[in-house]
Amino acid sequence: MNYDQIFSSALSDIKEEGRYRVFMDIERKKGEFPKATWHTENGEKEIVVWCSNDYLGMGQHPDVIKAMKDAIDKVGTGSGGTRNISGTHHYHVMLEEELADLHNKEAGLLFTSGYISNETSISTIAKLLPGCIIYSDELNHASMISGVLNGKCQKRIFKHNSVEHLEDLIKADDPTLPKIILFESVYSMDGDFAPIEEFCDLADKYNAMTYMDEVHAVGMYGPRGGGVAEQRGLMDRVDIIEGTLGKAFGLMGGYIAASKNIVDCVRSFASGFIFTTSLPPALTAGALASVRHLKKSNVERKIHQERAARLKEKLREANLPVMPSDSHIVPVLVGNPVICKKASDILLDEFGIYVQPINFPTVPRGTERLRFAPNPLHDDDMIDHLVKSLREVWQRLDIDKYSKAA
Repeated sequence: MNYDQIFSSALSDIKEEGRYRVFMDIERKKGEFPKATWHTENGEKEIVVWCSNDYLGMGQHPDVIKAMKDAIDKVGTGSGGTRNISGTHHYHVMLEEELADLHNKEAGLLFTSGYISNETSISTIAKLLPGCIIYSDELNHASMISGVLNGKCQKRIFKHNSVEHLEDLIKADDPTLPKIILFESVYSMDGDFAPIEEFCDLADKYNAMTYMDEVHAVGMYGPRGGGVAEQRGLMDRVDIIEGTLGKAFGLMGGYIAASKNIVDCVRSFASGFIFTTSLPPALTAGALASVRHLKKSNVERKIHQERAARLKEKLREANLPVMPSDSHIVPVLVGNPVICKKASDILLDEFGIYVQPINFPTVPRGTERLRFAPNPLHDDDMIDHLVKSLREVWQRLDIDKYSKAA
């Protein structure tokens, strides 16, 4: 058997479909974000990043940078092990307390990423509930899907954001069995919000738990950055809130916030937590500074919402197919994977605009798009340059015929 040929053939297939992913070798410039240097075989090129999940630019904030430097000077670099064996540091304890307070919960628990926090928490909680049934939104993130599969419990998939379909599924099941409703507050590819209150009403009605992923909302919404649940006054109605430190907070890591017993069970039973080296103290110190800053400051959130609204307005004025979105996410429909990649390449090569194509399996086939993430540091000139460049690329590649057919 020619093993290498099998791998080569698998790669050829996704290349032919136009969804082979290429990593961009970029170097962010401290103090100049969203500007960056692109390292190519032909040398360096200055670009503007339009697809970063560092939504508020907190990865460049002086308070965060100082906190990380101070932590390294004080305690060194690595954490030294898992949380159970020498890897729990005072920074971890302080950050978990800060995150629990952010979401008005009894306790918080840190993980090495948002993916791990979802996969590990969901699967662990499901296994601890005998006969558990999970009801999962059809557009939930891959990490949530993985958590459901690893939980080895019964599962039901409901139509995206459909309260009616969810209730129909719940009513058809044994009312005595434990149930968990899984959903996200903001869906990052379409930028739409979940009907959180209605889902919580169903949970109350049918004695179910609620688990909500707020990764694209923490730091972004609510008076203290607690997310959409805080903005809508619903934090106390959601049993488990999952978030990330890798987006609006500008660093790396994931977490859950919930009751003491739920958090203690995940801490005590979850292999994905128990056997993983903990986050380095410097990262945790930086996240702590970021969370504390955004609890007090609404400046970044206000400017960010204004920037997103301005970009959407400019795109519409230019007759570009910006997809409906009430959130900070700005997706522009292309409708063809090969053309989507070509558009991305031209924007980078000729216009110094870095935005990654979003193709299957991240989004359904036929809905391929360019997903823009404006932040408070994208100025008017950058927005105007982006819209003008997009209009030229759209005409050159005749993208309207694909997007209108999608």
